[in-house]
Amino acid sequence: MLLKDSGEADPEVRRAIADAVADGGVDAYLRAVAHLCLARLYLPFIDSREPGARRPDLGTVSLETGGVRRLLAFTGRDAVQAWRSHAWPHPATLDELAATAVEAGAAELLVDVSGPVPFVVGEEILSELAQGRRLVALADGFGWARLAPGDP
Repeated sequence: MLLKDSGEADPEVRRAIADAVADGGVDAYLRAVAHLCLARLYLPFIDSREPGARRPDLGTVSLETGGVRRLLAFTGRDAVQAWRSHAWPHPATLDELAATAVEAGAAELLVDVSGPVPFVVGEEILSELAQGRRLVALADGFGWARLAPGDP
């Protein structure tokens, strides 16, 4: 039986992000990334066609500030709509988003730019994720896991 995805964000993911931003520590940051590794996220696409064009020309979105390019991602459809009501959210995993970011020349991933709590996945972690690794919480810290071929 297939379950329909409602598009809602995982409250545990948003809580981990809020805790990481409030705490400011490395462990809280890594815990938030580990939660994101298990979540369904959204990559927004927007229509970048010229006015009057007949077919949509969809593209991913990145922001550049201070010379750093960041690909945008969102934890839920509500966050996508709060950012741009006309954006098309495409479901993806964090490692897929990281690979897209690296391919697009982005150094970081900016999650939930319009809230509820913006969060940045930095370049070093993004590089690991783009190689198909996922950060996991261990009893004594954190480690990298690689999925077996065919695993989600």
